Amino acid sequence: MLEKETEQQILSFVYKQPRTMQEIAFLIQRNWRTADSYVEKISKESGCLNTRLFRGGTRGALKIVFWNNTEKIHSSEFQERLFKRIEQGRQKHDFSPFELYSYVPDERRRAWRASYTSESVEKQDLMSLLSSCQNQLLVFTGNCSFINIIEEDIPMLNILQELAHKGVSIKVLGRVDIASISNLQRILAINYGLGKEAIEIRHAEQPLRGFVIDETVVRLKEELKPQNYRRGELDVHTILLYEIYDVEWVKWMQNVFWKLFRTSLSGQKRLEDLRTIQKL
Repeated sequence: MLEKETEQQILSFVYKQPRTMQEIAFLIQRNWRTADSYVEKISKESGCLNTRLFRGGTRGALKIVFWNNTEKIHSSEFQERLFKRIEQGRQKHDFSPFELYSYVPDERRRAWRASYTSESVEKQDLMSLLSSCQNQLLVFTGNCSFINIIEEDIPMLNILQELAHKGVSIKVLGRVDIASISNLQRILAINYGLGKEAIEIRHAEQPLRGFVIDETVVRLKEELKPQNYRRGELDVHTILLYEIYDVEWVKWMQNVFWKLFRTSLSGQKRLEDLRTIQKL
């Protein structure tokens, strides 16, 4: 079991300079496999560390652990410009995922339109996508209403429970306020059932709505409502769905998430504070 003291040892050690896995194992007086599992856990839980394997599959394989510097997450000026717009946004209409989608190569993206009515939303193929997650699920949300999605009689809650049960690290970035308490309680009930914090929520008002699944795909959603347009410009409530498979852009979206996540307040703390207001 990774203790907090050991985690801090590893973080401080790697923060100074990149380290080999052997050096970390020697530092914490554990074998290579244990050190590797600890680094993987820290990477999944906080995004602070990253690894790179050299000469993989050979006797001389070398695994390097380095600090994932989210202060320098941009490899281009337009990525920096996009991040500033995301960082400044508060509501979902403050940033369109299409701005990001436009920079991704054609063969590494897809997008489609789903019509929306008060009774239903066209199939979004979301449950099968989320079920494919193996290690880490990052969630951008508003009031955590994604928990209420049901697709082909499969509730989102069931999918989250399955992922948490098989050890997937789930991080949620969204608003923790009075309006979202009911949704938050349903999500956190999964933790209580498992007896561990499989899902961590932090409070942030941000404009993105969607998921980052492992290091393979980003799924973002945009809602367009007729009342926000002039008459005749948009006839029906529409949902636009964007998927990105480009490795560089998926990694960038992970870093955007971690940058916002690390500077956001604990959702559990926010809930405790909200409960004191309700008692007044």
